[in-house]
Amino acid sequence: MTLALLDISDSNLQLWCGDHHLRSPGYALLAGQQYKFGREARASARLEPRNINTRYWWQLSTEPLQPALGPARHTGDLVHAHLQQLHREAGKPDEMLLAVSGSMQRDQLALLLGIVQQCPFDAVGLVHRSVALGSLYGGAGRLFHLEVQLHQALLTELAESAGQVELRRSLPLPGCGLLQLQERLVEVIASGFIRQTRFDPRRKAATEQQLYDALPDTLRTLRQEGEINLEINGYRARVTRDELLGAGQRLFDGAGQSIGSLQPGDQVLVDPLVALLPGLAAQLPQVQELERHAMQQALEQHADRLVQRGQALSFITALPWLQQAIAPRSLEPQPAPVEEAPPPLPATHLLQGAQAVPLVAAGTPVADGWELFDGGDGWQLRGGGAPPRVNDEDYADGQRLGAGDSIAIGGQVGALLIEVRG
Repeated sequence: MTLALLDISDSNLQLWCGDHHLRSPGYALLAGQQYKFGREARASARLEPRNINTRYWWQLSTEPLQPALGPARHTGDLVHAHLQQLHREAGKPDEMLLAVSGSMQRDQLALLLGIVQQCPFDAVGLVHRSVALGSLYGGAGRLFHLEVQLHQALLTELAESAGQVELRRSLPLPGCGLLQLQERLVEVIASGFIRQTRFDPRRKAATEQQLYDALPDTLRTLRQEGEINLEINGYRARVTRDELLGAGQRLFDGAGQSIGSLQPGDQVLVDPLVALLPGLAAQLPQVQELERHAMQQALEQHADRLVQRGQALSFITALPWLQQAIAPRSLEPQPAPVEEAPPPLPATHLLQGAQAVPLVAAGTPVADGWELFDGGDGWQLRGGGAPPRVNDEDYADGQRLGAGDSIAIGGQVGALLIEVRG
């Protein structure tokens, strides 16, 4: 029997099965009389807003779908179709172990299991996703999990008792969903385009979609470098991390008030998607980013306790703390790795006008008292007078030169380093 692991959080459903790792946000797009889900649907969210539904996981029910979206009668039909697509893409596993958000109500869990019964696989386990994640990150203090869904955020407090991680409470944070956060980020970035280029990327659906699609990579770059030149439809604007700090303020305030005063040893776990928000680490001290495959590791290590074949499934809200807990990752910006400059290309001659002069290790005159000499690991300049420029930039003392480098002294191009073969 093939067992798949499904993490159900509508901002990014994830499924692991063998070599498959699928990511599929909770977007449904009506294309003709068929549905597309996940990233393909999200890519059309600004282009076809009337044919998109993003609430079907959050509002899972059998109430008539409002507004209507093709042949689906209710959100349960969309969930069923989404599960079917994930099952096909994962290679049609026989069984699934489900990790679900604490925002799902009891009647929604019952409906979800009823939907699964109509799918070509069996549900063999049901666990609270925050509890599963928390079991990897035990510690001496309080433990929180901040989950950002599409239409709200959810703060879950966990407690440790006798070696177990247990659910204590879950608090929804309205107005702090991923879609609202994206809207605030896009508003700031679009204002920067208007201010710097007079181009408004939100005026047309196609360029607005490009802006939304660029958000994740933009935030990743800003996390490392502090600013980015973002290009949309041929227009380029400079965006800084500081400009975006206010976009998540409502989330930071709501989570901070719900948590209260953090004590030494407390931890606030966030999914990698949330960790991209500028200002999160400063606003919520002791925030730790979950590893990308943390859920997969937790479900695999707890599989013996979670899998319940041949019986009615219990919703598991307490798990033993795994002693081999993962070391959490700090959210402090990490400097981008410094790449060493490649060694200069070998040079044998100095081209001055139409004459190629052989280079001499002890010293080859260039102009105005400057000469090239062999510094052991490349050619260097020494001398006095007007400072030289190499490749239109000021020469740095000790800088190594090689074939292709141009030297300008006194405002004139004095020479070009070349390699003569044969």
